[in-house]
Amino acid sequence: MDRLAAMETYVSVVEAGSFSGAARRLNLGQPAISKTIAQLEARLGTRLLLRSTRGLTPTDAGQRYYEYARRAIEQVDEAEDAVRTASQALSGRLRVSAAVTFARLHVLPALKTFMARHPQLEIDIALDDRNIDLLEDGTDVALRMGVLDDSTMTARRIGRSPRLVVATAAYLAEAGEPATPAELSRHEAIVYTVRGGGESWSFTRDGAEVAVMVSGRLRVSAAEGMRAAVLSDMGLAVASAWMFAPELAGGRVRAVLTDWTLPPVDLWAVFPSGRLATSKARAFVAFVEEILADAGHAGAAQP
Repeated sequence: MDRLAAMETYVSVVEAGSFSGAARRLNLGQPAISKTIAQLEARLGTRLLLRSTRGLTPTDAGQRYYEYARRAIEQVDEAEDAVRTASQALSGRLRVSAAVTFARLHVLPALKTFMARHPQLEIDIALDDRNIDLLEDGTDVALRMGVLDDSTMTARRIGRSPRLVVATAAYLAEAGEPATPAELSRHEAIVYTVRGGGESWSFTRDGAEVAVMVSGRLRVSAAEGMRAAVLSDMGLAVASAWMFAPELAGGRVRAVLTDWTLPPVDLWAVFPSGRLATSKARAFVAFVEEILADAGHAGAAQP
């Protein structure tokens, strides 16, 4: 039995909480996972996992073995990453999860440059506005917006964008431009219903905070939907400058109430908990930071 492979299998089972989850993560059949764990328990002469209706949990011995095994895997990964970094030859497959609109506007158009730098690297990008389970999905790094819900994740802030009230020039020519937050009540709002959205928009100016309730007949749960609605002249919306960067630069979309400030939007690089970030993931994150810096959208990094 390959001891390192057995350790990796066991660690995956503990972190996924099931044989099926580990099988998906490792791209193996569930019977192979079960057989490896059985062989590992036989070789160690002790029970590592307890099976119940709630899933799999490690025994006391299993928890100790998990901690040592994870540490050993991290050391092996670190040694391999050090060699790869030294040679600057990234290879294999990198799996990335990213918000749809941000990736479409800012990452995918520049990705050819990154792939040209690393010709032996293959990239899978899952475009999804949801917060997925990185371990369950086998993702190396995720690009996530806003406030992180899970404090246990390993994350680093790599960018920050101002949040703006935006509308097309055509909509503003027809409906007029609000001069104060209170005047938003007379406008059609496009309401974004997920994290950081809603019908309450909070502004600050000179240390004072004002919250206004907006209303609109259209509510959307995806950034792409909000972007499409704004570009169809359907109303005002709150969005990051990233979301409408091309149109703001070209004048098709305008920001209003610019003397008031909304909470900014943070961009985070999120890595699977309990594992070292791979050299591939680190190189990709550095490239995204480079994109943002070149576009003037970078934010203060945070460890």
